[in-house]
Amino acid sequence: MLLYRCPAARRARQCFRALKLIKKDCLLSLHVSRCASTASVPRITTHYTIHPRDKDKRWEGVNMERFAEEADVVIVGAGPAGLSAAIRLKQLAAEHSKEVRVCLVEKASQIGAHTLSGACLEPRSLEELFPDWKERGAPLNTPVTEDKFGILTEKSRIPVPMLPGLPMVNHGNYIVRLGHFVSWLGEQAEALGVEIYPGYAAAEVLFHEDGSVKGIATNDVGIQKDGAPKATFERGLELHAKVTVFAEGCHGHLAKQLYKKYNLRENCQPQSYGIGLKELWTIDEKKWKPGRVEHTVGWPLDRHTYGGSFLYHLNEPEPLVALGFVVGLDYQNPYLNPFREFQRWKHHPSVQPTLEGGTRIAYGARALNEGGIQSIPKLTFPGGLLIGCSPGLMNVPKIKGTHTAMKSGMLASEAIFSQLINENLQSKTIGLDVQEYEENLKKSWVWKELYAVRNIRPSCHSVLGVYGGMIYTGIFYWLLRGMEPWTLKHPGPDFAQLKPAKDCTPIEYPKPDGKISFDLLSSVALSGTNHEHDQPAHLTLKDDSVPVSKNLAVFDGPEQRFCPAGVYEYVPLETGEGSRLQINAQNCVHCKTCDIKDPSQNINWVVPEGGGGPAYNGM
Repeated sequence: MLLYRCPAARRARQCFRALKLIKKDCLLSLHVSRCASTASVPRITTHYTIHPRDKDKRWEGVNMERFAEEADVVIVGAGPAGLSAAIRLKQLAAEHSKEVRVCLVEKASQIGAHTLSGACLEPRSLEELFPDWKERGAPLNTPVTEDKFGILTEKSRIPVPMLPGLPMVNHGNYIVRLGHFVSWLGEQAEALGVEIYPGYAAAEVLFHEDGSVKGIATNDVGIQKDGAPKATFERGLELHAKVTVFAEGCHGHLAKQLYKKYNLRENCQPQSYGIGLKELWTIDEKKWKPGRVEHTVGWPLDRHTYGGSFLYHLNEPEPLVALGFVVGLDYQNPYLNPFREFQRWKHHPSVQPTLEGGTRIAYGARALNEGGIQSIPKLTFPGGLLIGCSPGLMNVPKIKGTHTAMKSGMLASEAIFSQLINENLQSKTIGLDVQEYEENLKKSWVWKELYAVRNIRPSCHSVLGVYGGMIYTGIFYWLLRGMEPWTLKHPGPDFAQLKPAKDCTPIEYPKPDGKISFDLLSSVALSGTNHEHDQPAHLTLKDDSVPVSKNLAVFDGPEQRFCPAGVYEYVPLETGEGSRLQINAQNCVHCKTCDIKDPSQNINWVVPEGGGGPAYNGM
């Protein structure tokens, strides 16, 4: 097959610049509120995915044509997986003296601005991608020098020895600010000729008539909060490709559509998730131990709620620590508030002394995959494939997914490139079906690693809870290295685990002191989150009446607690009788927790206008 090299890269950039100018012309003013009367529910969800434009008279006569660009490969998402795939493609093209046009779109305004992770990086994939990464200046500044693990009770800490071979041993790893690492990967990709378009969200999957993926369309701009077109309305750009690589990260909104269209989850278990909350602090230099890694389980969570903490000391010009708390989203009590559990944890006697006298400088949150190999869907389909955290390639006991995500992107590119240069290839569909990628992934060290730890997370569902998982790890993983002849199952999707409020005990949380613990809105302010106000809310509801009639009535409105950004709140009706749901879409940090944990599965997260969302700096 001859590679197609479109000479119109310049036109694409001009189109993107034009769209950016149009976006700047949009006016501000969005305050999304929700009336929820059982008799009559005013429309609040105005997004076209719920209310199609072809049925809206305000859109009659509006030009809906889109400019289209052709590429060999289009990649959605500039995280570790997407950028590694782009880099590997251009490396292979250079090695074989071939022209391959690779376009990558990213919804964040800057590469790395939506990236959030602990993060303790295992450099295995990086060494494969760039053996000379140190000479290239990769920002891996903090080699791990000390590993600590403990079980917390309310007042004490029980140390647990880190035996060699256990998943959480970090010898040889690096503590990193993953956003900075991703930004560096972006620089390497651009130097190789990858066309990167930050600030443009992939809003739609395009299909050929034969059902194969044709490419993606970026988001439209210039739409009012009520769903009507502005005078500045402009359609997004279509990017067509022989293969489209979806690297959206955990719970991607396009991946959800692909799961359904191609039945990709037919032979796997439901994905399970956690919500990770993180802060960066500058601390007293006397308490700073660069290279120290600390993890805990236990308090303030009970044994049946999966979760734990991390505290990493970074080697930066200032005494910096990254700390965070993860709560499994299969928790049962609707009164649980992950953000407030995190704030409460910081007051533990083994944690608070490190933070006293310090300053919190950043906050953010993100969902993460916890299902393991049991929950990985089929990864390929005609015209496209899934890589990285999108299908869920995270090693849960290690609390690491960057190395596996990068390797999946590299393997995907090698399989794609093999088909692109095969002049005798006879494809059954217009979009190439690169099944070799999944086959090669299952032969790689990634699959071996994920298979070995497959039973650790589901072992936490025993009567002993998290402690049962620790016992299982100590006996079966440490001794058998995952060779036990069985595979445990998850109990079901996370949203289905929530119990009715009447069957649970409300949780009383202490008030924040403003020194160690903080309120939610001041925390969100540290995330740099911003959205164009005058646009339809991207947190869409399939049925506007469900939040009050079911979520509030049965579960006491859990979305007002599981959201780590204060997006959802129930407020009194103007009449004084009853409540309505108010959606503060401008607060959204794009964590996807609401889409995952909503017990009614009524919330569907879609992309806002490109460039909106958090503005993390090295999170």
